[in-house]
Amino acid sequence: MTASNRESAAAGSAKLTTWQIITIVMLTLGYAGYYLCRVHLSICTPSMIEEADLHLTKKIIGGISSFGLLFYAGGKFLLGSGADYLGGKRMFLLGMGGAILCTIFFGMSATVPMFTLAWALNRAVQSGGWAAIVKISSRWFSYSVYGTIMGLISLSYLFGDFLSRLFLGYLLNQLDHAHVQHSWRIIFYISAGLLSLIFVGCAMLLKESPSVVGDPEPVTNPENVYGEDGNKADQKSAASLLLPLFISPTFWVVCVLSFGFTVVRETFNNWIPTYLHEVTKMEKGTAGIWSSIFPLFGGFSVLLAGFLSDRMGSTGRAKIILGGMIVATPALYLLSIAKFGTDATMPLIVFGAIAFLMLGPYSFLAGAIGMDFGGKKGSATASGWIDGVGYIGGMLAGTYIGKLAEAPAGWPGAFRTLAIISVLTTCAAFVYLGLKTRQHKAAAA
Repeated sequence: MTASNRESAAAGSAKLTTWQIITIVMLTLGYAGYYLCRVHLSICTPSMIEEADLHLTKKIIGGISSFGLLFYAGGKFLLGSGADYLGGKRMFLLGMGGAILCTIFFGMSATVPMFTLAWALNRAVQSGGWAAIVKISSRWFSYSVYGTIMGLISLSYLFGDFLSRLFLGYLLNQLDHAHVQHSWRIIFYISAGLLSLIFVGCAMLLKESPSVVGDPEPVTNPENVYGEDGNKADQKSAASLLLPLFISPTFWVVCVLSFGFTVVRETFNNWIPTYLHEVTKMEKGTAGIWSSIFPLFGGFSVLLAGFLSDRMGSTGRAKIILGGMIVATPALYLLSIAKFGTDATMPLIVFGAIAFLMLGPYSFLAGAIGMDFGGKKGSATASGWIDGVGYIGGMLAGTYIGKLAEAPAGWPGAFRTLAIISVLTTCAAFVYLGLKTRQHKAAAA
């Protein structure tokens, strides 16, 4: 290679690295912005329940949340494949723009049917956002760093969740202390305004693939279910996209794992502020702020788990998932039997521990594992189906957990149910590790 060729290759490599960094930043910032228009309901739930004219209860709010998750899960199946057909950037911006409009609609609503419709539409349009991220990432990054890259981007829904809760909880406190009427509506409008600014940035800087800026795309995981076709981003038919996934037993075991993980995650996302307000007697806004401990420790978890999984071989992700579940299950059971009183210290420690043990492994499922399954061809579809099955389970975190929390068993009964779900999910993790070990031995033979 001549000196001029070496200089040209180095310049090309530097340009690609720069655009990869821009891609990570915009995907992370953009999906963090999604959470501004997602966590506001959780933060504002105590205020909405206390506003007598709205006639809302925990059970009704839980029902609205579950109905939204039904649309979110349904959208995962449809819009996941949509990202494989339409392209990741278009789907990413579509979800963001829809969330802005639906958040404004929710803030203007005044009846249970209107709240339900606004929330269902909000969750539906947001459902393609993560699959769009997976699609874009599968074209920008090598499979050898899937875990690390998706760990970084997963900070979007963890630190984005954390910072959104911190900011919106603080803002709600300030509005309440100033005795501002209908303060929860203002929270919704501010969330929509901030996401609008992020939308503009993503529209300008986010690119679909390296080819847009004149660089080649990296190769995909050779173990993807499509074989050589996994390196092609174009689609021929729905059958060619779906059938290879559907005949894979490992794919369905991952879907079961997603079901169990999502029930637990959505329960904590939905109910930590209400639990802290009712049990430890925190102010509503303060409870919203402290609920951010769950995504905060989850953020540390996804970084560590993603980094380690890229260095532990083809069974690394399966081992991390199983190890996290084995330790997290007793912690969930502890919440069902411990009597913490009004001291919030121990509940917050347990919440943080559960987040650290579970959210790193959870981030693999519709992230790096979805990319492993689908490659460039079907990564968004694989991610959408894994996430969709998960959010069918997540619907339990709304109506069912809310109902348990209001029943005589109260919060202990709700956490006991989560511990049982965790045991079953741990069993699925054993099966997944067995399948991955068998696949690894077959590939090495």
